[in-house]
Amino acid sequence: MVVPEHVEDRGGASVEDSAVRSAVVEATGETGASGYPRYVGHGIVADIDPSTRTVEAVLVDGSELDYGLTALVTS
Repeated sequence: MVVPEHVEDRGGASVEDSAVRSAVVEATGETGASGYPRYVGHGIVADIDPSTRTVEAVLVDGSELDYGLTALVTS
């Protein structure tokens, strides 16, 4: 999910409900430039640390995220 880093008032909405973009990604079997496994799907390319579920690198539609947006892994 791509979510705003800071939201003044979500009006009771969850982080998931505040997402501006979400996608299901699948492992490619490749390692990204960050050294972590690469995942792709629905315009998202992400290198994700499988042990911490931290997004180490991400492209959305071929571009880096704008400042103020954060990529999160959810189950």
